[in-house]
This record gives sequence, structure tokens and C-alpha cells, in this order.
Amino acid sequence: MSLIFVAMLLCVGFSSPLAIRQACHVQDAAHTFYGFPDNDPPGCAIAYNCGRGLTAGGAGTFNDPLTFASAPGEFQICEIIYDPYLRKYLRMEDSCDSCNRDWANKVWHIDIWTGSSTVNGGNDQVNCENRLTPAPQHKPIIRGPGPNLPVDVTPLYVTSVCNAGSVFSSYDAQNFC
Repeated sequence: MSLIFVAMLLCVGFSSPLAIRQACHVQDAAHTFYGFPDNDPPGCAIAYNCGRGLTAGGAGTFNDPLTFASAPGEFQICEIIYDPYLRKYLRMEDSCDSCNRDWANKVWHIDIWTGSSTVNGGNDQVNCENRLTPAPQHKPIIRGPGPNLPVDVTPLYVTSVCNAGSVFSSYDAQNFC
């Protein structure tokens, strides 16, 4: 009888999400930030098309995750993670040189997109990125997160406005799995 029930579940597609979604777990990662002025080359171009073309962006929700960069092989391309420090979902859509150097030493590192995909915020934006970078840089992230975690959609940087106060330094990462 139970084999028939399992076969019915397979036929209606209940196994697909279980096969694709990895188990939720906590991973420490160095956090840095980048945007239009310090992207290489400057602009909004990213390395991987995960559904929005080759343009960085996102609001930080599960359905519209914010772009992050990392080293090839550190995360799966288009993998969605959750960052309790920002209370944002992030998607691996780009690569970064400092991440590559860190990953060669097995140091996890995410570089998170800030600002506009059309406006270069210049030195003001780079200064904001530095203010957003936590001390110490290593903060827990959630891999394989559920879709309903708390989200703060406040943009990290909007022309001349740095929202460095929209970070959450006090939390227990285990509460997000």
C-alpha cells in the first residue's frame, strides 16, 4: 500500500522540490560589498544569467534576490542563500577577484551588490560599501533557506543615501533554519 502512495506522489510531482532544495544549514562567510563604480569593469554587468539577464540587482526577497558574487565552485551558480545580517535573500550571479583569492585558502566570501544598475554612485557609493562591511567580516549565512524568512527590502544604497543602519548585527543564525 505504501509503495502505491509513493508512486502517486511521484506522478503528481511532490518529489521535485525535495530533490532540488538542499538542507538548510549555517555557513560563516566574509562579507564585502560592490556596485556600479567598483565592479570590474565598472557597470552592472554580471557573469551569470539567473533569470534577470546579465544585470545585477534585486530587492532581497525570495522571489527577487539581491545579486552576490563569489568564487567559482564556492556556491552553485544561481544558488539562493539568506543573509541574517542584511535580512535579505541573495543569489550567486557574479564572480569576484578577492573571493577567488580567499577561496584558494578555503575562506568563504560573498561580495554583495549595492546600489543602482543604471547610476554610478562614485566614491560616495564605495564609502557606503565600506560602511556596510561588518567587523569582523565573517558573518553566518543560511544555505538552503526556506522562502518565508524575514526580509528588509530597504535598498543598501540609493544615490547619496547609505542605509548602513539597515543591518542586523544581533541574531542567532540557527533560528533561520
